[in-house]
This record gives sequence, structure tokens and C-alpha cells, in this order.
Amino acid sequence: MSELITAGEPMVLFIADEQGALSEVRHYTRHMAGADVNVSVGVARLGHSVTFLTQVGKDPFGKIIIDFLKQESIDTAHVLTTSEWPSGFMLKGLSDNGRPETAYFRKSSATSKLTKDSVAAIDFSGARILHLGGILAGLSESAYQTTLALIEKARENGLTITFDPNLRPVIWKSEEEMIRRTNEIACLCDVVAPNVKEGQILTGEKEKERMADYYLEKGVKQVIINLVDIGSYTKKKLPDGRYSETLVPNFQTSKVVDRVGAGDGFVAGAVSAMLENLSDREVLLRGNAIGAIQMQNLGDNEGLPDRGRLDRFMHQTQLAAI
Repeated sequence: MSELITAGEPMVLFIADEQGALSEVRHYTRHMAGADVNVSVGVARLGHSVTFLTQVGKDPFGKIIIDFLKQESIDTAHVLTTSEWPSGFMLKGLSDNGRPETAYFRKSSATSKLTKDSVAAIDFSGARILHLGGILAGLSESAYQTTLALIEKARENGLTITFDPNLRPVIWKSEEEMIRRTNEIACLCDVVAPNVKEGQILTGEKEKERMADYYLEKGVKQVIINLVDIGSYTKKKLPDGRYSETLVPNFQTSKVVDRVGAGDGFVAGAVSAMLENLSDREVLLRGNAIGAIQMQNLGDNEGLPDRGRLDRFMHQTQLAAI
């Protein structure tokens, strides 16, 4: 079995070839998107084995998705297909500020019809981490139950469970449900990794330390917070009952092409570093580095580095003041 097991919704992505409102763009270039896909790609490119659970349509988009995952050396044995529901896709515009217009087409997608029965066939033996994002749980009731089934099986097999809330209000019935269910899932996991804005929404707290305490007091072992423009922070409970805190600044970069996918790059860096048993400081540094690299590239995962590129960036780029 792979070191890392992930699950989520892959989507074919069309990026505008010209600036302007999406409704006016005439030409697009095809890419691949999906938060959990991005994390899977980021970890796989650093040499770790990854198994991905999802469901796609028996349509051209579904074939594109499966071929892409295989090209990235991601295990597709649990990528299910269905002729009843379509694969999801999205559009993304070009932007001068790194925050492009986006449009999602995922309602009643094949992934949203994924059921908890799909979890039974996965071999968790030998795996080390189950990583989940909050998007899958928000797609439908059956996808939410699938998320819970994955957590239960991972717990039975002794895996570390990491969770990125990845808040997408548009896919939930209400903000209240989004917050309640996302926190329910978070408190079943070992490591919770929101960005600072998500932490504020989910906990109602403004200070990073209080955001971390919110989850640590509920039994979560470690909280990692992407502070976005500042750096990153983690707090965890030690075996002796004391707490350890680490704060790391961002790398100095001036070029920002596309911020979409940078958070997923951060998570990929953190998860891969955890697979390598690195220190908390190194976990945060790698997350910051991959997030910074990803922002310098157009597309959700094209910039995710291999080991050589990552090492060069981290050795050649200075840290900013915090």
C-alpha cells in the first residue's frame, strides 16, 4: 500500500488564454485542478507513494483525469468510474493580482455520488498518513459519510490523519452547516491545517494561538496554520502534557502569478515532510517553500516541484522578516 492515502474531487481545469471576464473569453488551455489532487501530486513529485480515492464519469474528462493521475505516478486502483454522473470541471481567468475569477461545474458530479462502500476495498496496511480536505465532505451527504468512513478505517489501522478544511461556502447548504461539519471532521483528526482566514471562520478566534487551542482542547494533536503573507505557525501537545510552538517566516519572493493552489502546495509540503519525520520547523519551511513556488506558476499544480527544484529554491531563497 502507498505511504499516503488521499480522497477528493479531481476536475479538468480550463484557464483563459486572454484577460477579461470568463463570459467573454473565447480560448482556454486545459489543465488539471482539485485541492486533494494538488496535494497528491505535490507529495508524489517528492518521491512518495500516493493512493487516490475518487469517482469520475465515463466521459472524456474522466479519461483525462485518470491519465493525468497515472502520469504523476499516483495509484488509480481506487478511481471509480460511472456512466450515470459526469466528471466535474472548472474555468479560471487570467488576473494581474494573482486572484483570478473562477467558475465551478461540479453539481451532481460523479465524485459527489461517491459512497462509503468504496472505502472497504482500500488496503490501509502499511500506509502512514490519510490526508483529507473539507471539500469532499461538502459535496453531498454520501460524500460526507465517505469521509467519516475513511477516518474510521484509518484510525483502525493506526494511520496519522491530517485535515485541511479547504472551505468552499458555495458547496454547502449554509455557512452554519459548513462550520459545524468541518469542525466535526477536524476533531476526529490528528493534525488540522487551516489557513488563517479559515481558522477565524471555524473557531471565531482572531489570534493564531487561540485558533490552535480551539482544536487542541478538543483532542487534536497538532494544529498547523498557514499565515499566508506572513509565514506559518504550529502548536502541538507533547507527551508530557506541555505544548510546543513554532513560527516560521515566508521565503522572499516578489513574483506572484497565481495564488490558486498555493495553499495546497503548502499542505503538500507539510504532509511530505511529516512522512519523512522532519522537525516542526522543517515541516513549516517546506510548506512555505512549495506554496511560494506554486504562486510563481500559472495553474493549480504545474509549479509543484520535484526534489531537486525544491532543494535549490530553499537553499537559494532567503527568509523574510516576520
